[in-house]
Amino acid sequence: MKESHLNLIKNSFGFDPQESTHYFLVDISRGADAQIKISEHLTWDDESGVSEVTTTARQDGQIRVLLARSKWDAIAEEMRASFNQRLKKVAKKAGAWRVGHNLVRRELGKELVLLAWAIEEADPALIPTAIANWKGLVPEERWWLYTQTAAATGHGINDRGLGWRKAVRYALTENPIQGGMEARVPEFFKRANAGPMWGLLESTEED
Repeated sequence: MKESHLNLIKNSFGFDPQESTHYFLVDISRGADAQIKISEHLTWDDESGVSEVTTTARQDGQIRVLLARSKWDAIAEEMRASFNQRLKKVAKKAGAWRVGHNLVRRELGKELVLLAWAIEEADPALIPTAIANWKGLVPEERWWLYTQTAAATGHGINDRGLGWRKAVRYALTENPIQGGMEARVPEFFKRANAGPMWGLLESTEED
């Protein structure tokens, strides 16, 4: 494997192609005004590395969200700290956001995109509330909400602000929700689906 690819993996947030070739790519441009591009990838090649990013309907490499740099800056440190705390628990090396390509293991990538969807069109003043609500959900809830939203309105450009994406924004930018797991799942999602199958998610996803 090329040294550049090894460095990408070494500096990633828990991505290991020997465990899974499903990952997310966070592309951080050097320019202060450039949007942050987050895409979902299903394949990794030891020679070519990251699969091609696309704006088409192809699933591998599809852009999931384009986020304004100011909004990214508002969540980046919180995500770094949260993800590294989780990685530490499973004896994984900590990651750090760098200019260029950043690889994120699939579970954490789903959670990151969910929060990005919540704030992509939100008032910046509501970002702290979105973070608080995001933190109030357990990982299984975040995975479920991501999966349902991605299936319905997951294209980063064409589906912006539509359907489930819009509902995610409203759900996570409301006042912090108190209560147990069921209380934290917004009523919209309960009506849209019979409910998340927590046991199945726990058996197929990793922390």
